[in-house]
Amino acid sequence: MALTALLFLVFSLVLPHTFPTRDTVDSILSNQSVPAVLALAAMVPIVTGAFDLSIGYGLGLAHVMVMQLVVNEGWPWPLACLAVVVGGAILGVLNGVIVEFGRIDSFIGTLGVGSMLYAVTGWITDGGRIVPGPQGLPAAFTDIYDSTFLGLPVPAFYALALAVVLWLVLERLPLGRYLYVIGSNPRAADLVGIPTRRYTVYAFAASGLIVGFAGVLLAAQQQIGNPSVGLDYLLPAFAGALLGATAIKPGRPNALGTLVAVAVLAVGLTGIGQLGADFWTVPLFYGGTLLLAVGLAGYSTRRRLRTGAVAARDSPAVTPQPPSSPTQDGGPPDTAP
Repeated sequence: MALTALLFLVFSLVLPHTFPTRDTVDSILSNQSVPAVLALAAMVPIVTGAFDLSIGYGLGLAHVMVMQLVVNEGWPWPLACLAVVVGGAILGVLNGVIVEFGRIDSFIGTLGVGSMLYAVTGWITDGGRIVPGPQGLPAAFTDIYDSTFLGLPVPAFYALALAVVLWLVLERLPLGRYLYVIGSNPRAADLVGIPTRRYTVYAFAASGLIVGFAGVLLAAQQQIGNPSVGLDYLLPAFAGALLGATAIKPGRPNALGTLVAVAVLAVGLTGIGQLGADFWTVPLFYGGTLLLAVGLAGYSTRRRLRTGAVAARDSPAVTPQPPSSPTQDGGPPDTAP
């Protein structure tokens, strides 16, 4: 939070007439809601030590499917959104099964699934865009993204609510503790009886469900089906999720830290854009941030492990005393010197 405030202050001083305005705040809250939701989706498998590289492809397929069902198939928009979210969860389960039961590295397995999802997206759209007819999309559907609450864009509240739910699950419920144990030491998790495979599949399923929800938001935002748009969100999502592991709880991926990291990235990108930077600065910024995030997250994890090891070494050892043997007549043990 301090870094976000510092960046906002710096850009406000440099751009006093354009940056510290209500329009800028509304733009950040609105435009960064989908990246924030997708970063939270990426964060959940990272808790277990896995990576889901299919989230960008899944986002593209999800928002295209919403448009396909509503525009071309004539489905009611609530049913189409529900079907896409449930389908996202099913694809997440598929990812988890491939990684855990197929014993395929999560990078390779989810990248392969993502490539197939991209192929399905191209097959559905035939490489073109899905554009609504003259009547447009239902107003109630577009209001999912375009409406406001308490004077602020509603999508920002979606991201905040999702982060709070994930924080409660990961920090306050046994499920979350199990996922953290699996991520830090899967062998130890097996030894204490945690079904690591099943809980890792749960993490991928949650990630897929959140990706489906992000696809619904993206469809309501863009109001067209673009088969290639999802890939643009992959790098920002992982940059936010990994940078979030350095905030709130350093060394541990966490929901609130991910939200803070997305805010830092959003303020930085908005300021850079208002300074008139060229288009290539955006991928440069995200790539550099991703490398920095991975380095800082690794350093935070190693520091936390070293601190725990030092604390365990310095704690006083309690030597158990062997029980005294009773006397032959069954009386109390002899305590005479």
